[in-house]
Amino acid sequence: MSAPNRLLGLIGGLFFLGACSQSAPASAPLPAPIPSITLFSAPTIHTMDEDQPTAQAFAVGADGRIVAIGALEKLRADFPQAQVMPLEGAITPGLIDAHGHLLGLGQFLRSANLIGAQSLAEALQRLQTAAADLPAGAWLIGRGWDQNDWPGGRFPSAADLDALFPDRPVYLERVDGHAAWVNSAAMALATQSLDGDWQPDGGQIQRRRGKATGILIDSAANLVAAAIPPLTLEDRKAYYAEAFAHLLALGVTGAHDMGVSAADLDALSAMAEAGDIPLRVYAFADGDGEALDRLCARGHVDHPGGRLEMRGVKLYADGALGSRGAALFEDYSDDPGNRGLFVTEPMELKRIMTRAAECGVQVGAHAIGDRGARVVLDGMVAALTAFPQADHRWRMEHAQVLAAEDIARFAELGVIASVQPTHATSDMPWAPTRLGPERLRGAYAWRSLLNAGARLALGSDFPVEAANPLAGVYAAETRSDATGRPPGGWRPEEALSRQEALRGFTTDAAFAGFAEGELGALRVGARADFVVWPADPAAIAPKALLSLAPMAVYVDGSLAWPSETAASQAK
Repeated sequence: MSAPNRLLGLIGGLFFLGACSQSAPASAPLPAPIPSITLFSAPTIHTMDEDQPTAQAFAVGADGRIVAIGALEKLRADFPQAQVMPLEGAITPGLIDAHGHLLGLGQFLRSANLIGAQSLAEALQRLQTAAADLPAGAWLIGRGWDQNDWPGGRFPSAADLDALFPDRPVYLERVDGHAAWVNSAAMALATQSLDGDWQPDGGQIQRRRGKATGILIDSAANLVAAAIPPLTLEDRKAYYAEAFAHLLALGVTGAHDMGVSAADLDALSAMAEAGDIPLRVYAFADGDGEALDRLCARGHVDHPGGRLEMRGVKLYADGALGSRGAALFEDYSDDPGNRGLFVTEPMELKRIMTRAAECGVQVGAHAIGDRGARVVLDGMVAALTAFPQADHRWRMEHAQVLAAEDIARFAELGVIASVQPTHATSDMPWAPTRLGPERLRGAYAWRSLLNAGARLALGSDFPVEAANPLAGVYAAETRSDATGRPPGGWRPEEALSRQEALRGFTTDAAFAGFAEGELGALRVGARADFVVWPADPAAIAPKALLSLAPMAVYVDGSLAWPSETAASQAK
């Protein structure tokens, strides 16, 4: 979701993540392999390879690729000089988050965290604490507020902030990234007056009697965000490094980074060249801008070593359901007269898609409302008819509310449904009032999509939701929140099995990034990205997934987490 402004994000410790994301548990240090062949073994190894689902061991060459997999004794015999690394617990392939925002994740770790605040008063108290150490005049930046969690469910206002921060500009992204809450000091720095009766394209300024209230929906937020001091190259690199460390501690070895600007790409490229990207970044350009210009002019970005690739573009059709910006065919059930909005007008969206098709660029298009989804699917048909591609792997990001007749179109058109399971369990307290019972049948409809032949790539949408992929597996399987409510799950007929959910974070996420030959499964020729768990994530009770944390994470057969420095300090 994260709106196309230059801000924020993460969700470090959040609601679904619990102790698992707050801090990585201590684990016994495991040395990084040095010899030409390293033989890893464990009591349980899930390969996610349908031809060989389990194994006792696998051999990794000096290039970080798997050269053999199977029975331990056979591999010992085949590689008598190999260094043997017996590991305890269970091994799975490294998990891949198919939709997140890396820069936003890193920024959020250093900003005011409003996620989970249960009232306006609690949010304001957190902001006071966060502002205590800021220099005079510095912006107070934060993220995570959700008026749906507050008594009365009303949007906050600039006046709520002005009482505490009359002079310091304040900019706070909503939990979904599709709205900003700002104070008067921030509005005074906007690119133009926010009062009156005009509205920006692709957004909405909320007003009362012609005066801006301090709530800016979707693109309207950019009018204030533009005044925030820009990030430097070093800022970006520091935020990315923060995000990488956080994800590795959760067992995430690959992330699809949605909405990367040219400046962001410069920072990532510098890090890749310096060997400072410890996991795999599959980046999508941020709309019809400079990053897409580069893809069209120079072709795909693919740094040696496989740690950074860009071959796609992230586009926005509509807004978000929580801020009533998702584009619907009919009025919101709880807001008569409102059918949401288009962040990008349908004809313009089709034009950009057609440009991407001509350039051979993969499209990942954000669509949350049923009308937004229809516009995306129709635009994809038009673009791919004009410039056909045999294996385009275009994606709809979120695909949250779908008309019944559009569900079958995913498989027919070869469009991947890139969905985030924890969105359903976060939204379930209020989604029925937004949509009503009829539309709800096509909402968060993962089983219906799967049964219709669609491929699902799973992610978290960090920092909108917790970055913990096992929280996503839990939500996909149970359709319940972390407390187990509602018993039996919310609309359980749309749940996934444990294996399907794990596949969504491994093999299917790899497929969505054109990497199924290299990532997502432990097989001969694949990169040795894997996670060592103290218990088997494929077999433990669903609730236990929420507290399961890795013991070690390997990328290219080398220890990536905990770091060698941390491991040596733990001795």
